[in-house]
Amino acid sequence: MSGHSKWNNIKNKKAKGDAARSAAFTKIGREIAVAVKAGGPDPSSNSKLYDVIQKAKANNMPNENIQRSIKKASGELSAVEYVEITYEGYGVGGSAVIVECLTDNKNRTAGDVRHAFDKNGGNLGGTNSVSYMFDRKGIVVAENTVGLDDDSAFELAIESGADDVSLEDGMVEMTCDVSALSAVRDAVVAKGLNLVSAEMEWLPQNMVTLDGDNLARFQKMLETLEDNDDVQEVYHNVVLPDEEDE
Repeated sequence: MSGHSKWNNIKNKKAKGDAARSAAFTKIGREIAVAVKAGGPDPSSNSKLYDVIQKAKANNMPNENIQRSIKKASGELSAVEYVEITYEGYGVGGSAVIVECLTDNKNRTAGDVRHAFDKNGGNLGGTNSVSYMFDRKGIVVAENTVGLDDDSAFELAIESGADDVSLEDGMVEMTCDVSALSAVRDAVVAKGLNLVSAEMEWLPQNMVTLDGDNLARFQKMLETLEDNDDVQEVYHNVVLPDEEDE
């Protein structure tokens, strides 16, 4: 989950097996819970919940799972309070990592994240220890259901307030300032495109390359973090082998 195509990240997640899919549903369920607590259970008036539901659908999460998560957070079923926490740190070779979590036990999550870093040659830092090497951006991904070409996609990006746009595999991906995320999302939907996701992400300003043992240790750290149910997203500035081939 570094700075390369958000659509590639979504495709990679969808291609994983049943166990990984179940873990993804658990993480998205937590996002739904937080969105409902913040803005209510109606996606027509809660834009954050609307965005998370689109993300859930893009990951093939069954509608009954989505509705169950909304009911839990609405108090219709037993609910758990989740807290958002962001950790920053360094991996091997000076690599920079940002870990976004949703947890009902901050001590457990902090210990698990620290262990993942320490065991694989990294170390946790304080707030802003690495985030200055990233840009906080909005990323909107949608299916190109109206057949936009490069010119029309660029025009839509300019009109909506996006900074950049790309077309890939029948998808449209737009990058924008965080403050413009809702406007870009709404413009994409109004254009008739099928929204896949609209999220804020950390995009690295510069990428680093690791090799040999360092690369293996870094990938092991990523795997450990991403397998943790408390971890929602992991951002980093390392060029991974599959990214080089894309």
